[in-house]
Amino acid sequence: MEQSASSTLTGLLRRAADTFPSRRAISVAGKFDLTHSRLQHLVDIAANRLISAGIKPGDVVALTFPNTVEFVITFLAVIRARATAAPLNPAYTAEEFEFYLSDSESKLLVTSSEGIKPAQAAASKLTIPCAAASLNTPEQADNEEAEAEFTLSLSHRPDSDSNSDHDSLSELTNDPSDVALFLHTSGTTSRPKGVPLTQHNLFSSVRNIQSVYRLTESDSTVIVLPLFHVHGLICGLLSSIGAGAAVALPAAGRFSASTFWKDMIKYNATWYTAVPTIHQIVLDRHQNNPEPVYPKLRFIRSCSASLAPAILGRLEEAFGAPVLEAYAMTEASHLMASNPLPENGPHKAGSVGKPVGQEMGILDETGRVLEAEVNGEVCIRGPNVTNGYKNNPDANTAAFQFGWFHTGDLGYFDSDGYLHLVGRIKELINRGGEKISPLEVDAVLLSHADIAQAVAFGVPDDKYGEEINCAIIPREGSNIDEEEVLRFSKKNLASFKVPKKVFITDSLPKTATGKILRRLVAEHFVSQK
Repeated sequence: MEQSASSTLTGLLRRAADTFPSRRAISVAGKFDLTHSRLQHLVDIAANRLISAGIKPGDVVALTFPNTVEFVITFLAVIRARATAAPLNPAYTAEEFEFYLSDSESKLLVTSSEGIKPAQAAASKLTIPCAAASLNTPEQADNEEAEAEFTLSLSHRPDSDSNSDHDSLSELTNDPSDVALFLHTSGTTSRPKGVPLTQHNLFSSVRNIQSVYRLTESDSTVIVLPLFHVHGLICGLLSSIGAGAAVALPAAGRFSASTFWKDMIKYNATWYTAVPTIHQIVLDRHQNNPEPVYPKLRFIRSCSASLAPAILGRLEEAFGAPVLEAYAMTEASHLMASNPLPENGPHKAGSVGKPVGQEMGILDETGRVLEAEVNGEVCIRGPNVTNGYKNNPDANTAAFQFGWFHTGDLGYFDSDGYLHLVGRIKELINRGGEKISPLEVDAVLLSHADIAQAVAFGVPDDKYGEEINCAIIPREGSNIDEEEVLRFSKKNLASFKVPKKVFITDSLPKTATGKILRRLVAEHFVSQK
């Protein structure tokens, strides 16, 4: 039976492969390329392997890999088999793997052929079977991709009470309501919450991303973000493949500043998306070790954390492309708002742009939608939004109120309909009744030529309840000191927003996806006082 392509991610990818069969879909830098039709063929083989190994629709399959082609094939195979993919950060400890494997109720763990020991140890403790995925490819990349062979070797079969051996892929029709992806929130303020995303959620998000950035089969990008997170997975990878476009994976399996531009040039990249931390690294390298030539890019995208206007300006100047800041979260299958391409309107530094493919409102505590220029909670609704957290009624009650999903972010729309974020509601600094956005302080600090990274945070204070501190990483070769940071702050910030203390450091605690956690930064530096 032909699978339904109505509004599923799987159907969208199948259509792209049928329309652009011989175009490049995915490359492993300097090693080999796979076309769209070849990728789909390998996905079908891998899905059949999973089914014959006992994986049934609705089963959760945990995946932990570096950014490799094996991850891509296995991920797409899991969702094609109507199972749920649960990608996990390979850097987790055995205890963390144990939590995520058990919380997701995984039936199988798949790793690279080298294996990930802490993950396998956790799976073994939970009696979850393990498998290793590998793609054997010819050494030469020319036209021998037909020899690429996908293998999935299992330690033992998952429990199976169905006669799944008799099922075949051709009999499985993907449904828009199938839960395709299971991720956890980053848990910046509480225990990580499980987020199920359906085929239709992913399909909707990919279509939104393709429409706002006008992605077509002529586009190409290099993936610099981990694929166990929605930013790299949905925006970088799936939106590209669904448009018939191409992606390249760095040979190292992760971002490498030394090979980034070489890969971008080799694969005729037209855009890339990254977190501010990576944009900073790319800028610093450009300043200290510029490339002889840079590719002509349609746009550069920034998401997952706030991009200071000063950094946006430096990026545009250095690489001659518009820098479009966007706003996204796991619960929205990534994209919520973005600055438009130049042909579709202005892009504004300090704003995350306009809503894309969903309704967005700024609400007060009573659920009333607020007018322009008034701060409130950013709320959304649309086909890309999760139906609810897994087994977490309290979190669902808090997040879904008045018919909207509540993001926990504070922001306002300007008179042009562009969204400006003020910060996480729980991260606002309350200094003697004055509510201060740490993002605003960050942006001012980052406009100083000698400051590479900066984060402001609140600390307990006897007099004001909370006081502002900040931590900065100086730019390479700079000897900026606390006195200069304070002088600059006093000149550019209202007096009550000036940090009371400045910590100068060479590293800041971040999540695996490049987010700076103010809570962790505060704990780290306050404990040193």
